[in-house]
Amino acid sequence: MIKTILISIMKPTILVGGQAVIEGVMMRVPGFYATAVRDPEGKVHVDRHDFKSVTERSSFWKKPIFRGMAGLFEAMKMGMATLQWSADIAIPDEKEKKPSKLMDSLSSLFAIALAVTLFMIAPMWITTKLLDVEREAMAFNMISGIFRITFFVIYLLLISLMKDVGRLFQYHGAEHRVVYNFESGKNVDIPNAQSFPTQHPRCGTSFMFIVLLSAIIVFSLIDAIVMAVTGFISLPIRLLVHLPMIPLVAGVSYEIIKITARNENSLFFRMLRAPGLWLQNITTRIPEDDMVEVAITALKKAFGDQYEFMVGKEYVAEAIG
Repeated sequence: MIKTILISIMKPTILVGGQAVIEGVMMRVPGFYATAVRDPEGKVHVDRHDFKSVTERSSFWKKPIFRGMAGLFEAMKMGMATLQWSADIAIPDEKEKKPSKLMDSLSSLFAIALAVTLFMIAPMWITTKLLDVEREAMAFNMISGIFRITFFVIYLLLISLMKDVGRLFQYHGAEHRVVYNFESGKNVDIPNAQSFPTQHPRCGTSFMFIVLLSAIIVFSLIDAIVMAVTGFISLPIRLLVHLPMIPLVAGVSYEIIKITARNENSLFFRMLRAPGLWLQNITTRIPEDDMVEVAITALKKAFGDQYEFMVGKEYVAEAIG
């Protein structure tokens, strides 16, 4: 155990992560991120940007919990922008039929409303109607949390049946394998990358599962406080106080992920990480070699001139990727 800790201390740490996009991969490294996408003719296009997180520029947003909130917002903003860019490259015909800003806004609102209905309203409504535990904070949130996790797994299974989503999940696997390859210190190439797992402990899927677990604890505490102050609670009140607390849940989840990464050899934290890794059997698939090639291109372009200096070292990473 002590030997493992000493080895980890000696290894340099770095934040390298990313996400799958349409026919490509976005890679994020310190100070930059780059997206590589293959167009219908087979050409790989790259879009690179400077990036400095607000957590690096503000002492307030660097604090525990708050850094997770800021990180989630930045990841969502970056993810939406890179997905749109990838769609313009991978599906050029759709670019010509690009909807108006109003339609974009309405589509976003519909997606948010659907997510809130499926993962917030529905689990709590079912728990309220089927079971007499509305005034028992922990029991209510434990049961509604189980419904929420069930809906999340079913949702992932259903969308995984779609052909386009299946390819997205292959690129997700490519992103993970290339990150593993880079962190291992081995030469980053297709054969080496393809030898690594598609499941990665710092994946957004694992983060989402931790969010679902954290929500049970945070919402239970909030409900207990509401009942202590008002002596009453109902479904509308729960929705009114739970929805604004979602960033807090994300912040708590971020801290749990970081603790889990630092204690990867602990049995408890391995058990905590296991369900998220299992879910990645749904959200990642074995990538084709040309998909791994795109992910490697994104990584190299993200580092730019620093790539040759950064590659070839064995890293320890603690941030979400």
